Amino acid sequence: MSADAAELRGPALLFCPGDRPDRFAKAAAAADAVILDLEDAVAPAAKGAAREAVRAAPLDPERTIVRVNAAGSGLQDADLAAVRESPFRLLMLAKAESPGELDRLDEFRVIALCESARGVAAAEDLAAHPAVVGLSWGAEDLVASLGGRSSRDERGAYRDVARLARARVLIAAGAAGKAAFDAVHLDIADEDGLAAEARDAAASGFAGSMCIHPRQVAVIRAAFAPAPEAVDWARRVLAAADAAGSGVFVVDGRMVDEPLLRQARRILAAESRTEI
Repeated sequence: MSADAAELRGPALLFCPGDRPDRFAKAAAAADAVILDLEDAVAPAAKGAAREAVRAAPLDPERTIVRVNAAGSGLQDADLAAVRESPFRLLMLAKAESPGELDRLDEFRVIALCESARGVAAAEDLAAHPAVVGLSWGAEDLVASLGGRSSRDERGAYRDVARLARARVLIAAGAAGKAAFDAVHLDIADEDGLAAEARDAAASGFAGSMCIHPRQVAVIRAAFAPAPEAVDWARRVLAAADAAGSGVFVVDGRMVDEPLLRQARRILAAESRTEI
């Protein structure tokens, strides 16, 4: 993972409507990073007020992401003008579909949001762009772009097309050394479902999950926090590595080499990030 990607705050990234400055501070305090949204969460008539609120927001630039409207929406130029007058330099590009859309954003760090068929198909090229520090994805917009009706089945589980998109975005980000963030869980009351998805995201390699309500933050943090036994294993592995000096060695009867050392380091890094 690149240095820029490693600096992205996670695991819980909380959306906040850009036209609700009364919520900015609370959202920032609740989450690991706040996404000030100028896109779907803001009605057309409120876009101007949202841009002004984002421009003047007194938030930590290192923990603030601004989601701007898609290229070709007719709204992005005004979004960018407002962000350029703010201290924020980390963007989330809605409905990213081609590297060319990122060329005009080279003064920013960008999380490219793959939420259409074109966007998912271009995930590898988006991840490789030098302005991109991370990828994410969106299930409902993706299915809508395909002419579908729902990203989930009758049990609430993702349909295969959504699972394929999720995996492709994660692998594209990983191949480029960038971070990947999982999609939002829209059913706020379904904390068990959110926890299961977040645990799977953490185990699969996502750096965090996006969310839409403050009550989801604690669920995501708990899911991304490594289990105590995993932390204990990681500490013993790294201690054994120090003692061995170099080469392979054995811990708990299992051969340990560089891939397992990387896992151990990531477990301890995750423990540090998710401490509350």
